[in-house]
Amino acid sequence: MSIRELKPQLVWEIFDEITRVPRPSKKEEKIIAYLIDFAQKHNLEYKRDDIGNVVIKKGATVGYEGVPAVVLQSHMDMVCEKNSDTVHNFDVDPIRTMIVDGWVKADGTTLGADCGIGMAAALALLVDPEAEHGPIEALFTVDEETGLTGAFNLGEGMLSGKYLINLDSEDEGELFIGCAGGVDTVAKFDYSVETLPAGYEFYRVGVAGLKGGHSGDDIDKGLGNANKILAAFLYDAERFGIRLGMFDGGNLRNAIPREAYAVVAVPEHTALLFETALATYVSAVKAMYQPTEPNLKITLAQAALQPVVDQDTQHSLLSALVGLPNGVLAMSQTMKGLVETSTNLASVKFVDDKIVVTTSQRSSVERAKRDAMHSVEAVLALAGAEVEHSDGYPGWTPNPKSNILTWSVESYKELFGVEPKIRAIHAGLECGLFLEKYPQLEMVSFGPTLRGVHSPDERLEIDTVDKFWRLLLDVLKRVK
Repeated sequence: MSIRELKPQLVWEIFDEITRVPRPSKKEEKIIAYLIDFAQKHNLEYKRDDIGNVVIKKGATVGYEGVPAVVLQSHMDMVCEKNSDTVHNFDVDPIRTMIVDGWVKADGTTLGADCGIGMAAALALLVDPEAEHGPIEALFTVDEETGLTGAFNLGEGMLSGKYLINLDSEDEGELFIGCAGGVDTVAKFDYSVETLPAGYEFYRVGVAGLKGGHSGDDIDKGLGNANKILAAFLYDAERFGIRLGMFDGGNLRNAIPREAYAVVAVPEHTALLFETALATYVSAVKAMYQPTEPNLKITLAQAALQPVVDQDTQHSLLSALVGLPNGVLAMSQTMKGLVETSTNLASVKFVDDKIVVTTSQRSSVERAKRDAMHSVEAVLALAGAEVEHSDGYPGWTPNPKSNILTWSVESYKELFGVEPKIRAIHAGLECGLFLEKYPQLEMVSFGPTLRGVHSPDERLEIDTVDKFWRLLLDVLKRVK
C-alpha cells in the first residue's frame, strides 16, 4: 500500500511529493523551487525573502471576509541521518517510505516528517476546496534544524497575521504554548601527531545500536550517548598506556549521538588487559542501559597502523569528554514533567588540523541556559580548548490566556470528546523568534504523533494525521 492511499488523502499525497524532494538543512533550493511551483500551479500569491523563506497566501473563503489572517508555519529542511549500512545520498535521493504496524517510516534513514507533515497540511489547506477560513499565510522557513537561520532572518513585511499556528509539534492530543531557548557551544583542540615505534597493537572500538533521538524531546528518556559511553572507557583505559589515533562520534548538534568509534594503539604487553577490561565494561554498560537501549553494541576489531594524537592533547580531550555534563540538568519547578535545562554532547570530529567538540544547551529559563553554557565552557577551557558559542535563540514564554489556545482547546474537546494537554516543550521552536519580530502574534503549536525524530527510527503515526488535520480545519473556522 502506498502512503498516497492513506486518509486524509490530500495531505498524504502532498507529503509523498515532499519526501521525493531532497531538502537537507542549508541545501533547500529544490524544496523552495517545489513550493514556488506549487503556488504558481494553483494561482496563489507568494513571496520569497533573501534568506529563502517562502510565504504562500490564500484569501478568505465565502463568509470569512474580514477575519484576521492566520499564519500556518512549518520549516522546509529535514535532519539527514542514516544507518551506517544504508546507502543513501540526501542531496539527490528521495526518501523511501514504508508502512509498518500503523506507522509510516523510512528505509534506513530519517523520514523527514519533521516538519514535512506540517508542510503537507499547510499546502493541503491552501488547495482544499472544502476548507473554510479567513486569510491564510503559509510560512515555510529554511534551516530550522541547524540554526533557525530562516526564523532569525525573516524578511520585513513577510507576515500580516494576528494568529500563528506552528505545525512542528510531535504529540497528538497536546497543545504547546511555550518552548526552550538554546545555544550551541563548540570547542576546538589543537593537536600534533606522532608515529609510534614497533610494539603496539591497533584496535577499532565502536559503539552502535543506540536509538538516538531529538536532543530536546528525548533527552529525558534515559537514552545512551555514544560519545559519553566511548569516552568513559577510553579515559579508564589510559592506565594501559593506550594512544588515541581517531575519535569520531555523532553528527548533528540537535541529535543524541547513536554511534561513535575510536582507533587506539595499545602496547603489546597490555593488550590482553585492555581486551579484558573492555569485555568487563561492555557487560556493565549493557546491563545499565538494558531498559532503554536493548540493542547497544560495543565492538572491538583490529585496525590499521596510523599516527596518534600527542599524549597531552589525548588526555585533555578524554578528560573533557568524561567531565562534560550531559543530559537533564534540571526539571521545571512550574510545569510538572517539563525538562527545564539540559545539555547534549552532540559530536566529536577530527576536522583538518583540529579536534572539534560540539555541544548544545537548552533551557526554558534564560539564566539557567547561560549557566549550562558556562558549565560546558569551563570544562572545555580547563582542558585547553578554544571555545565559542553560537548566538543562541530565545524561548517562547507561554501565554495561557490567548484566543488561539482557547479556540484550539474548545475544538479538540468537541471533536474528540476529551481535554487536550496544554504543555510547553523542551525542544526549540521558531515561535520565540517570530514574537521578537511580530510581538502582536498569539501562537499555538500542534501536530500528529512522531517518534524517533532526528534518527533513522523516525516514524509518523498514521491515525493521528487525520486527527491533526481535522483539528486544524476546525480551529481555522473558529477564528471567525
